Amino acid sequence: MDKQNMPGRNLPAGSPPQYPPAAFQVLTGFETENKYEIKNSFGQMIYFAKEDTDCCTRYCFGPARPFTLRIVDNLGQEVITMQRPLRCNSCFFPCCLQELEIHAPPGVPIGYVTQIWHPCLPKFTVQNERREDVLKIIGPCIVCRCCADVEFEVKSLDEANVVGKISKQWGGFLREAYTDADNFGIQFPLDLDVKMKAAMLGACFLIDFMFFESSGGNN
Repeated sequence: MDKQNMPGRNLPAGSPPQYPPAAFQVLTGFETENKYEIKNSFGQMIYFAKEDTDCCTRYCFGPARPFTLRIVDNLGQEVITMQRPLRCNSCFFPCCLQELEIHAPPGVPIGYVTQIWHPCLPKFTVQNERREDVLKIIGPCIVCRCCADVEFEVKSLDEANVVGKISKQWGGFLREAYTDADNFGIQFPLDLDVKMKAAMLGACFLIDFMFFESSGGNN
């Protein structure tokens, strides 16, 4: 499917704040590198992302595998690189939790997504290039839901205000049971710094690998 980031449409005075819809789709499954189409709110593909790993890494480490994700524009030029090191994927090892580093252009760090230890909830912090906390992402206690979207709320640092969300969209029984193709949506404030928008996209990829990557080899 797709992910995106487009300015909102003109709204009448007094309308509540609007967040630009965004989404992306996993095109291939576990046995090959994951591939993603990143689209805007009109369904137009604006970027394409591909995982860069070898088959041994995918086989040995499964969804917890380290990877480099390369995002290219419609001209084939690499514009964003995301790197995930090999880390623990369990709440029993709070000293070595998940992390994703975002570079744009490649080689220039602009943000980080780091997992926060919590015994029950999936929690992450979105950080800027100076590793200063900017936003928090908090998921549900039970990530897998039948016949419903799974939503990860994007909140202010004090967790008092919800400013957006990352949602894994329910794709139907056949698609969920027999394929590894997933649809995600991203919503965030229009005035969010462009670097943090890229970091939010990275958070979406990390969430996909951690919670929705199938180990059964389905396409």
